[in-house]
Amino acid sequence: MSGTPSPTVLDIPARPRGAWRGPTILIAVVAVTVVMCLPVIGIGVDFSAIARNWQNGADKIVKLLLPDWSFFPRTVAPLIETLQMAVIATAIGAAVSLPLSFWAARATNPHTPARIVVRGILNVIRSVPDLLYAAILVAMVGVGALPGILALLLFNVGIIVKLVSEAIDTNDRGPLEAGRAVGATQAKINRTLALPDAWPAFANQTLYVFELNVRASTVLGLVGAGGMGLLIDAVRTFYRYDQLSLIILEILIVVIVIDLVSDAIRRRLV
Repeated sequence: MSGTPSPTVLDIPARPRGAWRGPTILIAVVAVTVVMCLPVIGIGVDFSAIARNWQNGADKIVKLLLPDWSFFPRTVAPLIETLQMAVIATAIGAAVSLPLSFWAARATNPHTPARIVVRGILNVIRSVPDLLYAAILVAMVGVGALPGILALLLFNVGIIVKLVSEAIDTNDRGPLEAGRAVGATQAKINRTLALPDAWPAFANQTLYVFELNVRASTVLGLVGAGGMGLLIDAVRTFYRYDQLSLIILEILIVVIVIDLVSDAIRRRLV
């Protein structure tokens, strides 16, 4: 019939160029991972060892499911010391990292030699694990919270400066160029133009390293750097997994609370 509309022919869009890259990269990553697990070329992952020894781990897990609640009073003081270490290291590390972030960013430090020196020092700081820092500092200043705070301080500076300086370099440089065009000094440009744009990233990374510090300070104590780690080492030595379970539970609760508070602060900053 003449009134019947003719069927519409749908044009199938052409496949986008470069669509093969995603699957290819995924296959390459899987292949490299498998090769790294082979005994001849890689690290030789022995999955049969898990099948042979799983019962040993199962026994430990059962003990970890039965916390010793009577041990709680012994954990209060180390837990408070751990939080104190995290707060002090974060505050000092943030204060030191803010100016260093501007010195390490290309947008706020046009002097290439000075920027290379700052970045080189920070690369050295980041290349050393925080646990190694703690071990060296314990040998220098003795057992206690001070070497732990110093180790966390170095750890914080390395992370905050890298992430904040990269955020500064990704911001719009138009206002900075306008400030240079009117004859403003670099210090004034950084303070009045770059700082407001960098402040959200700086606050976000500071909150992030504070969360990391709470976790890291519990590990640093294993080498004598104070905090909950000293108690964990003592409990682990005597195979008191019920007491270790209580410590893990307390750390988990503290981390969850800090994460909730940090998330609320981030929402206000955005």
